[in-house]
Amino acid sequence: MNKILTRAIWIVSLVSLFTDIASEMLYPIMPVYLRSIGFSVMLIGILEGVAEATAGLSKGYFGNLSDKMGRRLPFVQWGYALSAIAKPMMAILIHPLWIFFARTTERLGKGIRTSARDAILSDETTAEHKGMVFGFHRALDTVGAAIGPVVALVYLYFYPGQYRWLFLIAFLPGVFAIGLTFFIKEKKKTAGNVSVGKVGFFSYFGYWKTASVNYKRLVAGLLAFTLFNSSDVFLLLAIKNHGLGDTQMIGVYIFYNLVYALLSFPIGMLADKIGLKRTLMIGLSIFALVYFCFGFAASLPVFGILFFFYAVYAASTEGVSKALISNIADKKEVATAIGFYNSFASICTLIASSVAGWLWFSFGPQVMFTVSGIGVAVTVVYFAIIKIKIA
Repeated sequence: MNKILTRAIWIVSLVSLFTDIASEMLYPIMPVYLRSIGFSVMLIGILEGVAEATAGLSKGYFGNLSDKMGRRLPFVQWGYALSAIAKPMMAILIHPLWIFFARTTERLGKGIRTSARDAILSDETTAEHKGMVFGFHRALDTVGAAIGPVVALVYLYFYPGQYRWLFLIAFLPGVFAIGLTFFIKEKKKTAGNVSVGKVGFFSYFGYWKTASVNYKRLVAGLLAFTLFNSSDVFLLLAIKNHGLGDTQMIGVYIFYNLVYALLSFPIGMLADKIGLKRTLMIGLSIFALVYFCFGFAASLPVFGILFFFYAVYAASTEGVSKALISNIADKKEVATAIGFYNSFASICTLIASSVAGWLWFSFGPQVMFTVSGIGVAVTVVYFAIIKIKIA
C-alpha cells in the first residue's frame, strides 16, 4: 500500500484537502449569500455555469501547456495560489460584475492546476492502481469538503446571516495549501520542452483529431452526462425551497461529503477489480435515480437518504472517470487528454446549469430534476452499448 501511495500522492492529496476546506466552507452558503445580495435563481445558474466554463476552458489550455513543457509543479503552485487569493475578493464588493469577476478568477486558479495535478497522480502509479490512487485523492479532497461546511456551520451558529466574513476566513486554509505545494517533487520528464514556443489558447482542440477511438467514445458519453448534470447548487436550493434552515442545509451537505470521503477510496479499489467502466455505469445509474426522486423530496430525512446515494454516485464516477481517461491516453498527453475533456465538460456545465435555472424558474424544480434524470438514464444505455478497450 505504501509503495502505491507515494509521498507525492500524499502531499497532492493533502493540498487538495486544505483547498477544499476553504472552497467548501463557502459552497453551501454560496446560493444563500447570492440570493441575499439580489441574485435570482436563474442568475445564480448562469454565474455557476460561467465560472465552471472558465475553469474548464483553462484546464484544456494549461493541461496542453503542461504536456508541451514537460512540467507539472509550476501550474499546481500558481493555480492554488490564485484560487486562495480570489476567495476573499467576493466579500469586498457585492456588485454583480465584481462577483462574476471574483468567482471566475477563483475558478481560473482551478483551471490552471487541475490537469497538471491529475497528471502528477497518473505519473505516480500504474494502470492497475489508477482507481485506488484517484479514489484516495478524492477521499482526502472530500474530507476537506466535509470540514469546510462544519466551520461554516459553527460560524453561522454564532453569527447567523453574516456570510461575508466566511470569505475572509476561507483565505487561511488556502494559504496553508499553497505552502504544502513547495514540498511536492515531480518526476523528471524526458519528454516536453521547457523552451516551447507560443501555445494557442484553443490549440488543445486539435487533440480530438489525434485521440484514439476509445478516448472519443468515452468522452462523448461523459460529455452527454455532463449536459444533464447541473451545478450542485440546485440540490442545496431544493432543501431551502422546502423551508429548511441554513443549519439543516449545511448539515445535509456535511453528511454528503463525509459519505463521499469514506466511500471514494474503497470504491476506487473496487473499480480496479471489477472494471472502471462498470463502476462508472453503476454511479451514473444511481445519479439518475436520485434526480428522479429529488423533485419530490420534502423532508429532512428524505433529503438525507438522497444525499447518501448521491455521495455513492460521486464516489463511483469522479475519480473513476479520470482514471479511465489517464489509462486510455498516451502517457505524454495525459494532462491534455484530461484537460480536453474538462474543457468541454465545463461548456456542457454552463449549458446544463443555465437550462436548469430556466427550467426551475419556468416550470419548477420537479420538472428540472426529472429532465436531468431521464437524460442521464439514456447516457447509461449508451455506455452499456459501446466498447472501450484500455491499452
